[in-house]
Amino acid sequence: MRPIRPLFAARRARSARGRTAPVAAAVALGAALALTATACGPGDDNADAKASASASAGSDTLKIPDDLKQRLKDHGIDLDKWKNGEWKNWSKDKWLREAQDFVNPIIDGLWDAGRMRDADKNPGGQVDDNDLSGDQGVTDPEPKPVPAAAVQPSYHQNAPYAGKLVFDTPEGQAQCSATVVTDPAHPGKSNLVWTAGHCVHAGKNGGWYRNIAFVPSYNDAGKSADQLQNATREELAPYGVWWGDWAQTSDQWIEQGGPTGGAGASYDFAVLHVKPEKGATTKSLEEIAGAALPVNFNAPAVPKISQLTAKGYPAAPPFDGQKLFQCADKPGRLSLSDTDPTMYRIGCTMTGGSSGGGWIGQGSDGKPALVSNTSIGPVTSGWLAGPRLGKEAKAVYDSVSQKFAK
Repeated sequence: MRPIRPLFAARRARSARGRTAPVAAAVALGAALALTATACGPGDDNADAKASASASAGSDTLKIPDDLKQRLKDHGIDLDKWKNGEWKNWSKDKWLREAQDFVNPIIDGLWDAGRMRDADKNPGGQVDDNDLSGDQGVTDPEPKPVPAAAVQPSYHQNAPYAGKLVFDTPEGQAQCSATVVTDPAHPGKSNLVWTAGHCVHAGKNGGWYRNIAFVPSYNDAGKSADQLQNATREELAPYGVWWGDWAQTSDQWIEQGGPTGGAGASYDFAVLHVKPEKGATTKSLEEIAGAALPVNFNAPAVPKISQLTAKGYPAAPPFDGQKLFQCADKPGRLSLSDTDPTMYRIGCTMTGGSSGGGWIGQGSDGKPALVSNTSIGPVTSGWLAGPRLGKEAKAVYDSVSQKFAK
């Protein structure tokens, strides 16, 4: 069985804690056209969304500014060759690793229905539950498994902030889950997406993944895998495909993260700024999706939280990555080392592919807010753990927001 979380196996960290610099800025050289957000009424969301979906399938030519072309060349990347398949070269000298090296030029139409549907790989290895035997710090008893419950379609109506993240790895196309979050610089018009760090960067022995795109309300009608065999792109992505043109994760993840173990898991979060594959829509992701969650960076201590709800698109058996599921449970504490922050842990049977999905709790105003994201879990698929979002996470979030504040 595949692990329930694509990257870190739940194991005691065996390396020293990374430096505490809170922000790993990632320079994204996106090829998307500029997106200008405009106000809209509640009645015209669907019309604009369908226009966006139609535009995604069109043949408009994207124009890349000369300075972006030059920066791609500085990385040894010929854009034409990259779009024609050079991105599949994962040799060490081609796999960009450093925070400032992130590049994600749009390849028009790359994420067709087949690639989105079959993006079920999980970038990581298996985990033995016994690896938790050396934990230090505060760890509560392992929670009882909570069966994952299917979210009722339409997802656009019942969980409009949720979606699937698709991307390419050296092993093939992969998927995670992600959440539309609010942007302080653009109230009501956010283009920010929250996910796990391991869904965008491979950690200490790898680099940035490629062709990263967010699909809000993926498979909105909740069709089965059999029903989707001949599905159109618009059926799977009715609200468009949104490419990451800027990504940031923590320094700790880049320096310590990996396919197994626990190092970096407490800092396993990332924020993306996205743009539509085609520039036909003048609306933001938040307006098209229909909602965005605020992020709570000061959630109360675990004993004071009555319930957290994790949402995601699990892809490892017995799931297939096509439908949205959720688990609700009272969280406990999981400590992977005595030097890193304690993580949240809930009972949940979701598997790989649910990584990066938002954990929803109560914000300071009593309304729903994102409190964490799925990061790690055991091979046995009985629980999930996610980082407690503090100053490091807020610094990453604020940095992305401020970058696009103008």
